[in-house]
Amino acid sequence: MTVHGNRKVPAAVIALALAATAVLTGCDGGTGTAADGGTRAAPPPVREGDAAQGLPGALLEQRPDWQPCEGGDWTCAEIKVPLDYDAPDGETLSLALIRRPARDRDRRLGSLLFNFGGPGGSGVDGLPGFAAEYEKLNSRYDLVSFDPRGVARSSGVVCRSDREQEAAATRVDLTPDTPAEEAVYFEDAESFGAGCAARSGAVLAHVSTSDAARDMDLIRHVLGGRKLNYFGVSYGTELGGTYAHLFPGNVGRTVLDAVVDPTADAIGHARNQTTGFQRALDNYLTSRGEEPAAGSQRIVRLLERIDARPLPADDGRRLTESLALTGIAMSLYSTSLWAELTEGLAEAEQRGRGTKLLVLADMYNDRDAKGRYGTQSHSQRAISCADDRQRPTPAQAKALLPEFRRISPVFGEFLAWDAAGWCAKWPVPGERVTPEASAKGADPVLVVGTTGDPATPYEGARRMADELGEGVGVLLTNKGEGHGGYSPRNRCVTEIVDSYLLDGKVPKDGSTCG
Repeated sequence: MTVHGNRKVPAAVIALALAATAVLTGCDGGTGTAADGGTRAAPPPVREGDAAQGLPGALLEQRPDWQPCEGGDWTCAEIKVPLDYDAPDGETLSLALIRRPARDRDRRLGSLLFNFGGPGGSGVDGLPGFAAEYEKLNSRYDLVSFDPRGVARSSGVVCRSDREQEAAATRVDLTPDTPAEEAVYFEDAESFGAGCAARSGAVLAHVSTSDAARDMDLIRHVLGGRKLNYFGVSYGTELGGTYAHLFPGNVGRTVLDAVVDPTADAIGHARNQTTGFQRALDNYLTSRGEEPAAGSQRIVRLLERIDARPLPADDGRRLTESLALTGIAMSLYSTSLWAELTEGLAEAEQRGRGTKLLVLADMYNDRDAKGRYGTQSHSQRAISCADDRQRPTPAQAKALLPEFRRISPVFGEFLAWDAAGWCAKWPVPGERVTPEASAKGADPVLVVGTTGDPATPYEGARRMADELGEGVGVLLTNKGEGHGGYSPRNRCVTEIVDSYLLDGKVPKDGSTCG
């Protein structure tokens, strides 16, 4: 398990776990119709902003050939993008897209592009799982998402086999207590990176967030949009902020929900999440009538016992301390999982079994009942390490331990070590220390922050709004729990966001829900 504010945020995993909707797995060879955009249309005109990337005509003149996906009323397509934007006439890779056309074609506003986070989440799988939440938006927008480069169908990065993933999940202690455990921890991190390099080839050096943002501008162009209308969640907010910085004149109606702090470096993100997860845990404990400090110490003692003697679980598996931490963290992403956390803790404390916490950990790790792992974690690591220039050392991680333990007795040690282990000896250099999000001259961007968000703490939303610039970043505060505010269960946030996207009504900066 690796939790990062702008990285290991399993938005797509959570969405698919909570949505009672089958996901789509690709495109078949069916024939599209003119009504749903299945046939190719004439290429859009090349505008000054499009030519600024220096892309060849073959890329600018392409149009998606929408064909029915496997099941449902969605269509799928692929477009070509440069592997390396510094050599736009060179090698290309294919991006997978998915779309459901607007129902009211006479009042259609264009396309609304989604990214649900990760990084590493598949938009082709994720958008159908979320679609019920966006029915109102689908009345006037084509709902569109994509697998970013390095993800799933878009030259997805793969670093390990399922067997290797399983071995690491049970062998590696994410809070090493001895020099031997530290050695295993960092050896595993180096081995993961080496596996990515061996299996993924040239694409590994070209999966940064800025690369994906440039891809989004090409998507905007080939979809025929003068500006990009965009809805980014979790890491998708970092991607959206990067896009706004690179292409301020092309920013259309944009929503950033569950916002990554653009001012934080690798250690700053770890510190932010240590604060956020402990805050969410405190809120969970308070909701049960338990004093947070005492409840946290109870969980710490449980984790210490599990570290000394892992708990038996179904199918002959064992719940290690690291997997227990993973399960606890997973449950804090949504209040709908708090009951499962209560049951999991009770089972572990009272019965000495780890099945329920292990189920939560498997949900987080994208592991199915047959021991097969998704590749989202591979893409997440590849993208975030391509972004981050910082490479904190083991000594720096150790130096963080006292501070991080004070912030969170439950999650502090894990997140301190993780700051150094995530990109240890990564085979590709990182691009920058913090992302750029300033977007002077862009249209207003609606930034939604939730006060109890564990993975992207609320403070990051204010900083994103400030970084975007005066008159651009517009903050909406959601007083509540969980990762993200837009949801059918949150009428206030949803109505404000819908009014902005559908009618162009920009709320007052500093508006509050809850």
